[in-house]
Amino acid sequence: MLQTSGGKSFHILVVMVQRLVVVNGVFMGISSEIPAALRLPEMVTLDIRMVGFTTNSKVSNLYSEAFRCKTFNKPDRFTTPISPLPVFSFLSFCFWPATTSDRYIDPFLLSSMTLNLRQRQTECIARMLNLNQPINASGTANEEVYKILIFDKFCQDILSPLIHVKDLRKHGVTLYFLIDKNRKPVADVPAVYFVKPTQHNIQRIISDASNSLYDYFHLNFSSSIPRPLLEDLASGTLNSESVNRISKVHDQYLEFVTLEDNLFSLANKSCYVQLNDPKANDREIEEIIEKLVSGLFCVLATLAVVPIIRCPRGGPAEMVASLLDQRLRDHLLVKNNLFSESGNFTSSFQRPVLCLFDRNLELSVAIQHDFRYRPLVHDVLGLRLNRLNVPGDKGGMKSYELDRADPFWVANGSLEFPEVAVEIETQLNKYKKDVDEVNRRTGGNDGAEFDGTDLIGNTKHLMNAVNSLPELTERKQVIDKHTNIATVLLGEIKDRSLDSFAKKEYEMMVRGGIDRGELLAVLKGKGTKMDKLRFAIMFLISTETIPQLEVETVESALKEAEVDTSAFQYVKKIKSLNVSLASANSASRSNIVDWAEKLYGQSISAVTAGVKNLLSSDHQLAMARTVEALMEGKPNPEIESYLMFDPRAPKSNSASSSGHMKGPFKEAIVFMIGGGNYVEYGSLQELAQRQQPPKHIIYGSTEILTGGEFVDQLTVLGQKMGLGGSSSAAPAPAH
Repeated sequence: MLQTSGGKSFHILVVMVQRLVVVNGVFMGISSEIPAALRLPEMVTLDIRMVGFTTNSKVSNLYSEAFRCKTFNKPDRFTTPISPLPVFSFLSFCFWPATTSDRYIDPFLLSSMTLNLRQRQTECIARMLNLNQPINASGTANEEVYKILIFDKFCQDILSPLIHVKDLRKHGVTLYFLIDKNRKPVADVPAVYFVKPTQHNIQRIISDASNSLYDYFHLNFSSSIPRPLLEDLASGTLNSESVNRISKVHDQYLEFVTLEDNLFSLANKSCYVQLNDPKANDREIEEIIEKLVSGLFCVLATLAVVPIIRCPRGGPAEMVASLLDQRLRDHLLVKNNLFSESGNFTSSFQRPVLCLFDRNLELSVAIQHDFRYRPLVHDVLGLRLNRLNVPGDKGGMKSYELDRADPFWVANGSLEFPEVAVEIETQLNKYKKDVDEVNRRTGGNDGAEFDGTDLIGNTKHLMNAVNSLPELTERKQVIDKHTNIATVLLGEIKDRSLDSFAKKEYEMMVRGGIDRGELLAVLKGKGTKMDKLRFAIMFLISTETIPQLEVETVESALKEAEVDTSAFQYVKKIKSLNVSLASANSASRSNIVDWAEKLYGQSISAVTAGVKNLLSSDHQLAMARTVEALMEGKPNPEIESYLMFDPRAPKSNSASSSGHMKGPFKEAIVFMIGGGNYVEYGSLQELAQRQQPPKHIIYGSTEILTGGEFVDQLTVLGQKMGLGGSSSAAPAPAH
């Protein structure tokens, strides 16, 4: 009970406090550990962000002023005045985003921790599934509560690579549904919602609450929910008299898909088209940039790090870097922010570098055929969210998972396909040898006289055999899985001559061209329409100057194969802009040049950089070379024009060129704007491992694309510009 200076009495109800609570000098834990009603006279210090007041057991007024309660011997002492706000804003005052303290990251361990994005995101999801309660050593809550999980399609994709059905059961989830599915009421059971903060999802939540589908609603949004949507949620639940069912509202900052320990995607589809559309207006570009910044902020919040940001000058990369720098800077002004723990230990914890790139830095790697196992499986078999389907032995389709739980995939994903085939045979022979050894040890000695020692020895061997059976069975399943995958791949390679495409594209990039006869032989040989289109674009990119006659020959060959040439014409147009820009005056520039100059800065070199960034002498990708230079932190002509943003530095010193160097860096987060791929991911992991000592690099992108999917986006851009011609060929399906 509190009494204000006006003499009016209130009961204080702490609806949700995402802060540390100290009672009588003793740390009592996070808010989720503290009962909803707190006896304030016992409290020495309590930081409260959002509180609700009740009068005569009914909600009357709610107050949003953050205040500090100290030594409540006198009930009317407040350090900050309280001002009333309308009741419809109820939920905005029972809500505060999760902080690093809720994520249970021990700051004293930060100096020795490697950034493991998959582990961090999985821990956050586990906590969310346990009603945001503390997680014990076994990965579950101390008190098991059975519950229902509701998610939208986007958040289902977030959960899919990380959480399996058995994991849901472990966390007490008995049923799970998509939010748009018609559902029946389930009495006396709480529901955990994990959805994007959209108007549609808010209306579904209001509808579910008003229909009393579940006992209590624990709402978790994948990113920060905007205040207008929060107020819609508040007014909707109040109007339907269902606000009492809303237990908690959390910002989880998990709006990204983690595929491997060091690989993530923002799942932002067709981002390359949106950013390179010449008809896109400034507002549309800004909205895309804001989405990317929001996604990257979620990644950094999950890792609890504030990085040094590096990016090339001009283009979307600088736009993202600048806005992200400001977003981090504003957030760091909040006292107990998402990065407060890591910020207190900067002396022992070295910050990572965040390297931002535009897809146009290196177009070729997004288009080329690659013969390594991981990119090949992704490109040919449509690996999506670590799952794929291949034809089974007895007809039908077999579904497989390829993730960190598969030791063969982890160990051999970066090998060339022929090496993988050899390794499968090696593993199979080793398995057979181990099985034979088990049989030999447990088979006994035929015809030998019975001896008690034989019984004891055979019993021991039998027990060992029984214990080894699960491991042998698991090995056999992995071998069978990759045998089936390799068999299907081999069939595709033979039917489409994928080995020839990969080899000749590689030679083109190294030599800077190809013999005309070889070129036509490939375009008129085996392969799908998309294979030939990709090869033609690689020819266009790899060759510095191409006679017009050869270009026309390639176009004729593509049309003869009934290939839509819009993507080819688009790349040809972009390439020619680099030549024409020098002689073009401001009055005669086309719309595309005006757009490119506006978006990319003083020149269009960023758009055509993919034409110039060929493989170096050691065949290292341009992006990997740049990341290596940025991590070294030494003066380097390749990165001398790169900007640096430090969100923790004073504003005047935040953005600067590489004249003020920081480094070397042990850890890096590399983000490709406009679509990434497994080729770049593999290249960066190889770079990290060959450093002494090995470094750590996380790779992310707006979306992970196959070569065909990226060329589909080039086709859309070509069609938007009225280039190329349609054919009967349909775009390749997205994976």
